[in-house]
Amino acid sequence: MALAPRLDLRQSQSLVMTPQLRQAIKLLQSSNVEVTAFVEEELERNPLLERDERAEIRTVADERAPEAPAAEPRDAHAAATSDAMPAEAAAPLDAEWDNVYDGEGGGSLGAMLGRGGRGDFEDELSGVEAVADARVTLREHLGEQIRLTFHDARERLIAAQMLAIVDPAGRLAVADSAIAAAMGCEEAAVAAVRARMQRLDPVGMFAGSLRDCLAVQLAERNRLDPCMEALLDNLDLLARRDLRALMRACGVDSEDLAEMITELKRLDPKPGANWDAAPPPLVVPDVLMRRLEGGGWAVELNPETLPRVLVNRGFHARAVVGAKNRDDKAFLAERLQSATWLVKSLEQRANTILKVAAEIVHRQDGFFRHGVAHLRPLILRDVAETVSMHESTISRVTANKHIATPRGTFELKYFFTTAIAGTSGGESHSAEAIRFRIREMIGGEHPDDILSDDAIVERLRKEGVDIARRTVAKYREALRIPSSVQRKREKAVPA
Repeated sequence: MALAPRLDLRQSQSLVMTPQLRQAIKLLQSSNVEVTAFVEEELERNPLLERDERAEIRTVADERAPEAPAAEPRDAHAAATSDAMPAEAAAPLDAEWDNVYDGEGGGSLGAMLGRGGRGDFEDELSGVEAVADARVTLREHLGEQIRLTFHDARERLIAAQMLAIVDPAGRLAVADSAIAAAMGCEEAAVAAVRARMQRLDPVGMFAGSLRDCLAVQLAERNRLDPCMEALLDNLDLLARRDLRALMRACGVDSEDLAEMITELKRLDPKPGANWDAAPPPLVVPDVLMRRLEGGGWAVELNPETLPRVLVNRGFHARAVVGAKNRDDKAFLAERLQSATWLVKSLEQRANTILKVAAEIVHRQDGFFRHGVAHLRPLILRDVAETVSMHESTISRVTANKHIATPRGTFELKYFFTTAIAGTSGGESHSAEAIRFRIREMIGGEHPDDILSDDAIVERLRKEGVDIARRTVAKYREALRIPSSVQRKREKAVPA
C-alpha cells in the first residue's frame, strides 16, 4: 500500500470553555471571602474597576409569610443634621472650641497631630499590629525556662539536646541510655535532667510514655497516690471501659473510681500539641437568615463579605480619547471587556446563591422550626428541578458556602442528606435525623436495659423507619458511641 499525503475536510462539535466561563465557574464555587480576595486583585490589575460603596442588600422573603413594611426613606442630609448636629440655641456661647475633640482632628490634639499623622512627624506609620507582641513558640518558651533552670553547662547541653529531639506533641520517646551514649555522659545525669524538665511549663513535656506524662501532671497537682498509680498502670482496662476490673486493681469503690477518672480527664495527654497550633479559622457566613414577623423566613446575602464593583465608563471614555496608538486602544478594550464580564459574573453569582439558599430554607422549614429530628431528605436534583438549573450548578453553589440561621451556622451541603425508606411505603426519613434519633435513644437508655443494635432497629421500625442493622452500626460508630457490650460494662458500675 502506497503512502502519500492528502488533505481531508472534517466537521465536528466540541465544547470549549473560555477563560471567562472558567472564571465564572470558579467564582460560583468559591466563598465570599475568596471572591473578595479575587476582586481585590482585579481592582489592582484593572484600572476600569472601582468599588461600589452603595449599601445594597439582596433579600428574598418566604412567600408563605407577608413581608414587613419598609420604613419610609429619610433624607440623608437631614438625618445626619438632626442626629449629629445640635441645635443652634443649644450650643453654649462660652464654649472653648480649642479644647474640644470633634473626631476630625480639629481640636488642639488634632491640630498637633494632623489627620492620621504622628506627633514626631515621622513618615513611617505603624498600626496596632506593631504594638502587639509576637507569638512565642513552644521551643522558645522552653528554651527560656531551660536557661533559667539549669546553671551547669553540661546539664544545659543535655537539656538543649532533649529540646531539639522532642516531638511537637511534647513526647520524648528516646531512652535515657540512647541520649547518654550519643552525648558521652552518664545515664543518671540524663535521667536527672529529664526529671527536672518534665516540671517545666507546660507540665508533662519530655515524658517517654503516656503513663509518665500523666503521672508528672498528677504529681504536680499532689494527686499521685498509690490508687492513681494503679490506675495509670491499667490504662488498657480504662480504654476497654472495664470498670469492675479497674476497681479490683485500684482497690477502690465505684464512687472513688469515678472521681479518679474525672481527675484523669482533666489532664493533657499531649501538652505541647496545642501550643503552636494556629487558632481555627472563623467561619464567615455567606448567607444570612432571619425570622419575619408573619412567621416566615427572610434570606439575604451577607453585606459584610459580598463584593461589589462597578465599571468606570467615564474614565474609559477619557482614556480612549487620549489613546495614541493601537496597542493602547486594544488594552483598554480588553480591560473593559474583562471588567464588564466580572461585574456580570458577580451579579449572576449573587442571584444564583440567593435563589438556591431560599429554596433550601423553604424545603427544610421543619428543621429551622423544630430541630434536627425534622430534617427532611434532600438531594441536588430536587433543588435543581425547582430552580431550573443543572445539578452541577447546585453543587458548585453549595460548596464552601455557609448560612447563619437562628439554630447556628451551617454549611449549605449539610442540608443535603440521603433518604432512609419508610416502612410499608411510608414517608422517607433523613439520614441525619436517624443519626440524631439513635444518639437520643442511646443517651436515654437505662443501665439495666442497654439497647443493642437489633433493639434499635426494632424501635426505629416501629417509628416507621426501614433500616438495616449494619446501617445502625455504621451510624453508631460514626457518632463514636461504643457497642452495647461496652456500654453495659460501663453503666453497670454507678458513677
